[in-house]
Amino acid sequence: MHGLTREQTLDFNASVIETFRSNGGEMPEGHPLHGNPTLLVTMTGAQSGRTLTSPLSCTPDGDAFIVMASAAGSPTLPGWAHNLRAHPEITLEVGAKTFPARAVETIGPDRDRAFELMTTSLPRFAVYQASVERLIPLFRLHPR
Repeated sequence: MHGLTREQTLDFNASVIETFRSNGGEMPEGHPLHGNPTLLVTMTGAQSGRTLTSPLSCTPDGDAFIVMASAAGSPTLPGWAHNLRAHPEITLEVGAKTFPARAVETIGPDRDRAFELMTTSLPRFAVYQASVERLIPLFRLHPR
């Protein structure tokens, strides 16, 4: 997340994961992510090969979910995007359900459509894109 050290980001994410799992996939009232559509992605590290879990904001798209590798407007790509590119077979936790999925990076008109869906439901992501020179990747997470 932009503006936080790596350790602060890891601590925040660990807290979000714990809260998500202990509340059946809901972020309770009073939590900074309350009301924010959130899912957990468990993936394989691109370099480490370790199993890693990241909480991500998402937008539903039919039976799939769109996530944006914005890192809250950081000029650099978040590590989880490298992981999805290297190892697209993932596990999703959405609400109280856990299931296998596949990550597909969107390109061209599909990226444009995904960006429109994401920024309509979560307008801050348009601000993130406007604040950086890089084209922020979007991924569609398809349940298997």
